Amino acid sequence: MKIGVIGDDFTGSSDIANTLAKAGARTVQFVGTPTGRLKAEIDAAVIALKTRSSEASEAVAQSLVACRWLVANGAQQIVFKYCSTFDSTPQGNIGPVAEALLLELDTTLALVCPAFPANRRTIYNGHLFVGDCLLSESGMENHPLTPMPDPDIRRWLARQTALKVGHLGLESLRSGSGQAALRLAKRKGERLIVTDAISDDDLRALGRIARTHRLVTGGSGIAMGLPGNFGIHPGIGGRQRLAGGNGPGLILSGSCSSATRRQIATYGSGHPSKRLDAVDALDPGAAVAGCLDFLISHKGAGPLVYSTAEPSEVSAAQTRHGRERLAEAFETIFAELATKAVSAGFRRLVVAGGETSGAVASAFGASALEVGPEIDTGVPALVLDGKPRLAFALKSGNFGADDFFERALAVLGGDAT
Repeated sequence: MKIGVIGDDFTGSSDIANTLAKAGARTVQFVGTPTGRLKAEIDAAVIALKTRSSEASEAVAQSLVACRWLVANGAQQIVFKYCSTFDSTPQGNIGPVAEALLLELDTTLALVCPAFPANRRTIYNGHLFVGDCLLSESGMENHPLTPMPDPDIRRWLARQTALKVGHLGLESLRSGSGQAALRLAKRKGERLIVTDAISDDDLRALGRIARTHRLVTGGSGIAMGLPGNFGIHPGIGGRQRLAGGNGPGLILSGSCSSATRRQIATYGSGHPSKRLDAVDALDPGAAVAGCLDFLISHKGAGPLVYSTAEPSEVSAAQTRHGRERLAEAFETIFAELATKAVSAGFRRLVVAGGETSGAVASAFGASALEVGPEIDTGVPALVLDGKPRLAFALKSGNFGADDFFERALAVLGGDAT
């Protein structure tokens, strides 16, 4: 293993596993931190954790366990992967985890770059943009768990850590003086360096700059240029053609992002769908039973079950019933529903939303997922080669075109993209 990745949620982990596989790295994604020695011959291992919304202390503890396993199994470089919209709160978790990993790896500084230009996430002058909007005007300021009211990543990160935060600007990066800028940052005592990037070429340049870095942090885009530092290039390894899940498919969505709402509207217009609301979530047993009956009765039609709603409706429900209570209830429902659906014969599962994906993937226990073809930007097909063989698509809420669900089910069945 050359590259070890610690992902703070499951959709983001599949996103960076996809990036590494596209770059030619033989990549495996793990559900949680494995135990024992790694036996497979791979270039990169991605450990998917569910720590994005955890208490900072718990996120740090789990991340350190993952880091130690990766290093013990040969990882020469660790990547801490978080969302391309820097989902976090003023208390963490990105700053505390990055700080702990710097100490664990006994290294001086790390790049901080959530940019992902292919999905219109860019950083300029330390500010994060979504398309042509500042992060704070993109809708992320209304996120139910990690609202982002400040687009200045330097300022936001400084609230989360006692470490000194620096900045590598676009001019320095593109002029070839990035290394000199980092040496200056080191002399100034800056440990976490927010880096500008508005194109894939910028990310590849950052990859070259990070050749000798023990720790790199960012979104999936930061991984574009890392495999090449180890002599890994497209066509050398990477993914094989997917042997998909041979059986019925379903869709589960807990995301409330605008992209997922459009996808539900598109898919629901021609396929059976059932919505869960906050009242349903308060009686998980009845909700699971009712949804399972719905799925089985539409087994051949790719049924959709979703809790997706408009942000105002989500906020009102959280105020009435409690944010954490509702989140835990919906995750419990989707996780149990997924396992019962598999027992009923479903073999292809498309899941939308980071927390929902984490709950569903974790429900099947610690496992290694093969990385298959890319369904849409940042979303690969994943295969759990067990008994039965299952195919997953774990989609970040904001990712995917409007017809994503239809295409995902087709790819998970082994059809061409």
